[in-house]
Amino acid sequence: MKRKILKAFNFFVFLAIGILLLYLAFKGVNFDNLVNDLKQANYYWVLLSLVFAFIGYVSRAYRWKLLIEPLNYNPPVKNVFYALMFGYLANFAFPRIGEISRCGSLTKSDKIPMDSLIGTVLIERAIDMLVLFLFLFIVFIAKIESFGLFIKENVLIPISQKFIQTVDFSIYYWLIIVVVLGASVGLFYFFRKKFKRVKIILKIRKLIRGVISGVKTVTKMRSRSAFFFHTVIIWLMYFLMTYVVVFSIPATQNLNPIDALFLLVIGGLGMAAPVQGGIGAFHWIISSGLGLYGISKEEGLVFATIQHESQAIFVVIIGAFSILMLFINSRRKRKNNI
Repeated sequence: MKRKILKAFNFFVFLAIGILLLYLAFKGVNFDNLVNDLKQANYYWVLLSLVFAFIGYVSRAYRWKLLIEPLNYNPPVKNVFYALMFGYLANFAFPRIGEISRCGSLTKSDKIPMDSLIGTVLIERAIDMLVLFLFLFIVFIAKIESFGLFIKENVLIPISQKFIQTVDFSIYYWLIIVVVLGASVGLFYFFRKKFKRVKIILKIRKLIRGVISGVKTVTKMRSRSAFFFHTVIIWLMYFLMTYVVVFSIPATQNLNPIDALFLLVIGGLGMAAPVQGGIGAFHWIISSGLGLYGISKEEGLVFATIQHESQAIFVVIIGAFSILMLFINSRRKRKNNI
């Protein structure tokens, strides 16, 4: 009961943050003009962006499968894809829970250890973060006078301030932390034999070993070139699905590829915010970024709304279909076993 209450509390807290960010993003906007601009947008470009998104999702499923194979499991690509899309759908319920959900789904459908799958997802995320920061560096250098200032004020400074606030303790607090950690290590050393028999410790050790084995799969892949190829395809599709949307409304039609790369980077940071599906955070950061080009807040929000909501609806549709297919496959397996 307490766990359900805590889950509900977390859900509404994150939802409230998203709604607050949406309110701040749309504050002072003329909604009649916004709706009018949305009606006049060219949605053929939006449909093309969804095609690129789908190719990116399929490629991501293939890449994840490459990481799973060294664990001596060979799940069908369709099952990996269904699990992946189920995870994306789950992110609309709780931020970042999709990573756990997709691992749990594949564990259930193909009997692959959950802890090892978590390790493969950690590798995926680490690679993607490296690519995102590479793009961030390219954008920063390409137009440092405008993009650099925006990234500095809206990304680097807030992150550095957060870090400073986190570590801004007095010597007294640091001394307490060191003493507590030292005492904990000492107690663990003296009672290590008893700790080894505690069930929760055994489970944690098993989880850690599983995660480590999943992380090690990156060194045991049968085809690293295929992994690199799919990583390039994934991010190329992400870039294209951002770039083609700029042609959907007159205000953004003059943006060039490097501008689209800038939108991809800041949009990725917005989606990484701890709110369901990047709601609010994505709209705010994209509309703010487009302000660098003299694009009004309303027009920036039109672009952000078209891009975010089209992708969100697409994920909901494919995610729902994936859940249905996982359910059907599960029933078939049960019948075959009987």
